[in-house]
Amino acid sequence: MDLLWIFLGSMVVNNIIFSRFLGCCPFLGVSTKTETAKGMGIAVIFVLVLAAIMTWLAYYLVLVPLGLEYLYTLSFILIIAALVQFVELVLKKINPVLYKSLGIFLPLITTNCAVLGVSVINMNEHYSLIESIVNALGSSIGFLLAILLMSGVRERIARNTNIPQCLQGLPIALVTAGLMSIAFMGFSGIIK
Repeated sequence: MDLLWIFLGSMVVNNIIFSRFLGCCPFLGVSTKTETAKGMGIAVIFVLVLAAIMTWLAYYLVLVPLGLEYLYTLSFILIIAALVQFVELVLKKINPVLYKSLGIFLPLITTNCAVLGVSVINMNEHYSLIESIVNALGSSIGFLLAILLMSGVRERIARNTNIPQCLQGLPIALVTAGLMSIAFMGFSGIIK
C-alpha cells in the first residue's frame, strides 16, 4: 500500500512540474505539439527510472561505504549525463523522426532538473530501491501527464484567434501552466 501512495503522490499530488516546479524548460519548450510532447515524456520516463536505479545503486553501494556521500550531486549528474547519451543513441537508431523533432531538448534531459531532483528526493526520503523506482515512475508519468495536458491546451490555443497579441506565445503558455498548477493544488492534502 505504501508503494501505491508513493506512486500516486509523486504522480499527482507532488507533480514534478505543477507542485515542485522542476523540469519547466522542456515542459514549456516541447509542449507545442502533442506528438513531440509524448516522445519527450516517454524519453523522460525511461531516463528517470534508469537514473533512479543507477543513482540509488551508486549512492548506497559506492558512496556510502566509502564515506563519500557529499559527492552525490556530482556523481548523479555524471550518471544522468551518461544515461541521456545512451537514450539519444538508441532514439537516433530506433526513431530518427522523433529524434529530429525533439531537437535540442533531448540533450537537455541531461540538465533537466526533474531527473536530478527525483534522484535527490529519493536519497533525502531514504527510499529503498523499490520505493525509489516507484517514486521515479510516478514522477515521470506525472511529467508525461503534465506535458501532454499542456500540449493539448497549447494546440487549441494556437488555433484560437481571440487571444490578444500581447499574450500570444509564451505569455499565454505561462498563464495556462499557472492555472493548471492551481488545479493540481486541489490534490494536495490527499497524499503526503
